[in-house]
Amino acid sequence: MPYHSSEPYLPSAVPMDALSEVLQDFRLSGVSYGRCELQHPWGIGFAEQPLLRFHFVSKGPCWIHTDEFGWQELNDGDLVLLPQGNAHRLASAPDVAGDTLKSCQVTRFGGNVCEMVQDGTGPTSTLFVGSMALGARALHPLISLMPSIIKSRDIEANDPMVGPLLAAMTAEAAQPRMGGATILSRMADLLTARLIRCWVDCTSSSTTGWLAAIRDVHVGRALAAMHRDPGNNWTVESLAGVAGQSRSVFAERFSALLGEGAAHYLTRWRMQLAQEWLGQSGTAVAEVAARLGYESEASFARAFKRTTGASPGAVRRELSGQTAIEFGL
Repeated sequence: MPYHSSEPYLPSAVPMDALSEVLQDFRLSGVSYGRCELQHPWGIGFAEQPLLRFHFVSKGPCWIHTDEFGWQELNDGDLVLLPQGNAHRLASAPDVAGDTLKSCQVTRFGGNVCEMVQDGTGPTSTLFVGSMALGARALHPLISLMPSIIKSRDIEANDPMVGPLLAAMTAEAAQPRMGGATILSRMADLLTARLIRCWVDCTSSSTTGWLAAIRDVHVGRALAAMHRDPGNNWTVESLAGVAGQSRSVFAERFSALLGEGAAHYLTRWRMQLAQEWLGQSGTAVAEVAARLGYESEASFARAFKRTTGASPGAVRRELSGQTAIEFGL
C-alpha cells in the first residue's frame, strides 16, 4: 500500500473499547440550526438530504411524518434523530396542509443560526431544529446501519443521563438568550452521541458486518485505528499488531466479518474521505493526497480514479459547485 506517515502509530494508544474510540471525537457540525416559535396551525416539509437531521421539542404540539411510520406525536422534551436525513414533515397537527415556512419571520444571528417565528391563532410550539454533518467521520459506516428515525423516549431508560440532558435542553430552549443556540448545539452533540451508543448497545448482536466488526475485541481495535488515522502507513502486519493477533488470524477474521480484506477496506474508506474533503471549499487535491498519506498527488489520483471511476479534479469541481443546503429545508 503506497502510503507513508512521519509518525508511527502506537498500538498502546488504542483503547480496548473500540466503540468509545470511534465516538471519542464525535461532533455535530451545524450546517444550520435554529430556535422556532410557531403558532398553530403550522407545518414544515423537510426534503431528503445527505445530512443528519435533529429536532428537539421544548413545547408542543408537534407531530412528525415519515413514509415509513406515518404520523407520530412528539411530546414535550422529545428529541428525534433522522441519521440518514430522510424526507419528513413536522406539523402542529396531522391535518395541517401546506408549508408555512414562507410566512415565518426569520431573524439571523450570524453564521447559520437563526430564529423563526410564526403568528397564528392556536398554541405555540417551541422547537430547536438542525441540519448537521458528522464531524467524526469514523461514524459514517455506523450511521448507515441505523434506523431512519430514532426517538429519545424509546431508549431513554437505557441511559440515566438522557433524561437530565433533555430537561436541560428544555430549559435552555424555553426562551431566547444570548448564546442559547450555541449551548443547545453542544448539548445536541452529547445527546446524539449517547443515543447512538444506546442504540448500539440495545441492537441485537450481528455475526457479520461493520457493527459486528467494531464490537469484536480484536478487529474492532484495528478498525477504529484505521478510521481515526487513515493516513498512517498501515499494513496488514501493523493492523494485526493493533488487533493483538497474528497476521494470518487477523486477515482471516477481518475478511469473515466485513466480507473484504483489510487493505481493500482501508483504500475504500480513504476514497470516501477524499470525496468528502474534495467537496470542501478551498481543499486542493494535493492537500487531500497528503492528508491520506500518499507520497504524491499522482499516486493518489490513480488510486482515486481506480476506486471511484472519476478523477479527483472532476469530483472536486462537481462537489464544490453544489449549493449549500439552507436551514436544512
